[in-house]
Amino acid sequence: MYIRVDHIAIYVRDLELMREFYTKWFGAVSNDGYHNAKTGLRTYFLTFDDGVRIEIMNRPALANNTSASEHYGYAHLALKVDGQEMVNRLTERLASAGYEVLSGPRITGDGYYESCISDPEGNQIEITG
Repeated sequence: MYIRVDHIAIYVRDLELMREFYTKWFGAVSNDGYHNAKTGLRTYFLTFDDGVRIEIMNRPALANNTSASEHYGYAHLALKVDGQEMVNRLTERLASAGYEVLSGPRITGDGYYESCISDPEGNQIEITG
């Protein structure tokens, strides 16, 4: 049986800011977006070179929602780049641009070379090589 991840969905507060972040810093290509006028849902699909996609979503009513199934963010997203040197360079560029580096670059206890940064809304992104 063939299984692959189709996409990862993230609820965000500022859709345009997050779209710009992923396209500028990670080379994602954005679609034109989607808007459901009935529910207020707005989304963009961001596609990376290898076909992996992130769907960033915003729903105005979410700000007041206490449901555990619909909330902002995720635990973390790991984005693989081309080797340790790229981890180092990208981490340095993001730090210089004012993004918070949470850890690394370093070799983790389970053998990954990574750094962790915060995106504009405080979500954790692992950059692995």
